[in-house]
Amino acid sequence: MGDITQLIVRAQSGERPAIDALFEALYPELRRIAHARLSRHQRDTLLDTTVLLHECYLKLLRSERLGATDRAHFIAYAATMMRSLIVDAARARHSERRGAGAVHLALDTELSEQLARELAEPAEEILDVDRALTELAALEPRLAQVVEMRYFAGMSEADVAATLGVSDRTVRRDWEKARLLLAHALRAN
Repeated sequence: MGDITQLIVRAQSGERPAIDALFEALYPELRRIAHARLSRHQRDTLLDTTVLLHECYLKLLRSERLGATDRAHFIAYAATMMRSLIVDAARARHSERRGAGAVHLALDTELSEQLARELAEPAEEILDVDRALTELAALEPRLAQVVEMRYFAGMSEADVAATLGVSDRTVRRDWEKARLLLAHALRAN
């Protein structure tokens, strides 16, 4: 059993030093994933790479049970947490756009409409993707897992295949099918 797997086993029993050591050992990889996830949504949220990682760590500490059994599962689990945090931040930003406690300023109509479009589009895109992925998970859970591992965790086909216990070819087919279904769901919105 590798060092990471041993840390995961200890972390599953609630051992705080093991969680700290696990996060520290995987920090560079998790940071790369967080940066990749935020690179296309930089202005959509108030999150940056470091904040996203720290929020992910805090969420991991608050969770009752670590939902991972090995390194690949942990990376996929962390990527799912990051997705959740990004979606929550987009929801918060989306609600701010609708005036959640904001001080109202008088703006001319053209400037107001332009500002509303700029704020709404990225946050709504994140929320649309989240809704589509949630719908996909209800219909085809494995396809949603493949998307989370490939897209959100940046895992290779081989890593996803090993994690899910399927062949690389099955992962490729699932990835293509999921992309088509998500594209269709996003066009329908």
